[in-house]
Amino acid sequence: MSREVLLTGFGVRTAFGTGADPLREGVFDGRPAFAPITRFDTGPYRTGVAATGGGAAPLREVLAEVAGAAAGMAGLRTGAEAAVLVGTAGDFTGLTRFWRGPDAPGSAGPGPSAGAAGAASARSVPEEAASVGPVSPGAASVGPGAVSAGAAPVETVPAWQAEALADALGLRGPRLAFTNACVASATAVAHACALIASGRADVAVCAGAYLVEEENLAKFGSGFALSGDGMMRPFCADRGGLLLGDGAAAVVLESAEGARRRGARALGALTGWGAASDAHHIARPHPEGAGLVAAARRALRRAGGPRIDYVNAHGTATTYNDPAETRGLRTLFGADADRVPVSSTKSTTGHLLEASGVVELVITLLALRDGVLPPTAGFTAPDPVCDLDYVPNRPHKADIRRALTVNAAFGGANTALILERA
Repeated sequence: MSREVLLTGFGVRTAFGTGADPLREGVFDGRPAFAPITRFDTGPYRTGVAATGGGAAPLREVLAEVAGAAAGMAGLRTGAEAAVLVGTAGDFTGLTRFWRGPDAPGSAGPGPSAGAAGAASARSVPEEAASVGPVSPGAASVGPGAVSAGAAPVETVPAWQAEALADALGLRGPRLAFTNACVASATAVAHACALIASGRADVAVCAGAYLVEEENLAKFGSGFALSGDGMMRPFCADRGGLLLGDGAAAVVLESAEGARRRGARALGALTGWGAASDAHHIARPHPEGAGLVAAARRALRRAGGPRIDYVNAHGTATTYNDPAETRGLRTLFGADADRVPVSSTKSTTGHLLEASGVVELVITLLALRDGVLPPTAGFTAPDPVCDLDYVPNRPHKADIRRALTVNAAFGGANTALILERA
């Protein structure tokens, strides 16, 4: 018998600030956070604009901050048995250098300043390379002593982020890191739901973080995916691409039985989750949104019904994503498609890459609890092939009981999470 999965705590940080109120004042008011990047030289790149929250703290500290807030809200104590699942980057040059060693041929490729498509230089990951202390028992057999002189610190290995976060929270239990790009933290949430629903875990902390850095600014710029005018306009005829953004969030998920035993308050219920890959193209979605449809149908089957009151879309303001997502949602909802409001909150936060899934889950939770539809900001001329209700520019009051949040990633990966009001 499948167990009910409840959300009992969250923590969030974006370019707007830390906590729920800055999201309400920025995302829900439709106020984009885009501004010139000041944390590194953007001269070599196609754009120097992103949604950044000032200087970049170490990634491990940002993860610990939002996860600590989530654990505190849920009343989860140090020493508790809880799974820790993290969505994180898996393609930094530091990772390659660690495995190859500093003297291996090709281990130190050109930095972004050598060209927009170049690999990251050592200066692109210094904040994430700070020491986080010894590995806890049961961790992978890596540690500071395993790093030879000149190699990237072991902390750049993605699995370390889960270990470090569990240690920072003082939690006992399995630790997992997901590196499947822009669906990484959503996949962490879906996996945690499966663990809890099947009885393999009672509590899980799911987190994800991304801080704007040079490597991805170079990559997305070299692929002509970045907006050139400092704005994101998802689903519009004049959309010109995405912009990156800082983001981190964590949620505490637990079984209904476990929450009752602890006296934890349910903020929402994860009633459906699904994942799929359309394997259509390395960077483009299937033109009919096939992966989105497959993932969302799996989530709807688990949730036990088709009705959805709001969709937090992937909405990257790119040429291929927005029409494909629109077609996928039309296929999914059929005759009901015109009544379901859809918005892209990336129009305010920017694209948060690995952190997108869990940050947008928190935004969706606030939409349910506050009864407010967050708008698609900067909406201008509608595109004839993007013909849904995108909640343009202004928030709307609405009775939202069940919402769907979807994400997509390179390689055709798709995730879908269904959240219901508690």
